[in-house]
Amino acid sequence: MKWNDIHAIAFDLDGTLVDSLADLCAAANHVRGLFDLPALPEPAMAQFVGDGIGRMVHRALSGSRDGEVDEAEWSKGFVAFIEYYRSHLTTHTRPYPQVETALALFKTRGLPLAVITNKNERLATELLQQLGLVNEFSLIIGGDTLPEKKPAPLPVQHAADVLGVPIHALLMVGDSVNDILAAKAAGALSCGVTWGYGDMNALSSKAETKPDIVIDHLPQIYDGLTAHGNVQIRS
Repeated sequence: MKWNDIHAIAFDLDGTLVDSLADLCAAANHVRGLFDLPALPEPAMAQFVGDGIGRMVHRALSGSRDGEVDEAEWSKGFVAFIEYYRSHLTTHTRPYPQVETALALFKTRGLPLAVITNKNERLATELLQQLGLVNEFSLIIGGDTLPEKKPAPLPVQHAADVLGVPIHALLMVGDSVNDILAAKAAGALSCGVTWGYGDMNALSSKAETKPDIVIDHLPQIYDGLTAHGNVQIRS
């Protein structure tokens, strides 16, 4: 990957830009409580994040990443999750360290920025607005914005089209397998982060999920852009 190939950057939201696990877990455990199920700890819930709220409700109620519940149970749980979570979007959710600094640095270079998340677009926009970050992005794509969501390539391709850059000039930054697979399928550059909910070491060990680069803090991308590759970044 050549740093001067990057003309725009797209970011995953949960586990990449913001640490939202506590609020997501609170909403999930609120739903479990409605069904007289015991609360689950945050470490167990972390594996439930990343595929949208619909899937998280199935996982929260079944207690398993691959679990599903019947339609009536899911529907009740989904409505309850949305109502609770929307009222507690940023009770504990905060940007990860150096995220705000990095976003400001990217803007000084005139790089268009986007968010591509599997969270509902409205919730993602409200969350970023409450954190004072919404104006940093030219585009916010949620899991319900388009007919497909990550790991499908469509959201990444759509971002490149809207931002007006060739797909190979878009860098997709994220913490999960969905982010890496979506970028690769679209033909975009991929960047894995080590501070999120995904296991980046495990993803990097397989050719099909290995990102182009792996970073330990977000300003490393800016360092690479300004130093033209003279900065050491794990690949």
